[in-house]
Amino acid sequence: MSALDNRGIPLGYAFRREDETTPRELDALQRQGDATCPIVLDVRTHLEWDICRLHGAKLIPLQDLERRLDELKAELDDDLTRQIVVHCHHGRRSLTATYIMRAAGFTNVTSLAGGVHLWARDIDVSMPTY
Repeated sequence: MSALDNRGIPLGYAFRREDETTPRELDALQRQGDATCPIVLDVRTHLEWDICRLHGAKLIPLQDLERRLDELKAELDDDLTRQIVVHCHHGRRSLTATYIMRAAGFTNVTSLAGGVHLWARDIDVSMPTY
């Protein structure tokens, strides 16, 4: 298990500032608890969701995302500038989801660096991992 840098990112992780939000950044935003708190979108499977989940996250599995984008837009009252942080297990699927959502017009969407796995390691060590 590699050490974490001062941002909570594993040493050697290819962090992409323009595409990713760190677990520590998301945690800080959620602790503010105001209307500017980002929407957390989980693109894992239902089976993964049953193992663990981030508080307040909305589940839309990646394979369903494109056909459910209109549903997500409606929930946001078509405010495609609202901040959304997408996560999966380690961050690959959520990066894919981020690019899909940006192509659909969402302008403030990032992937959770390291996914729920890094969240469990750095933010909530009581969270089950898999």
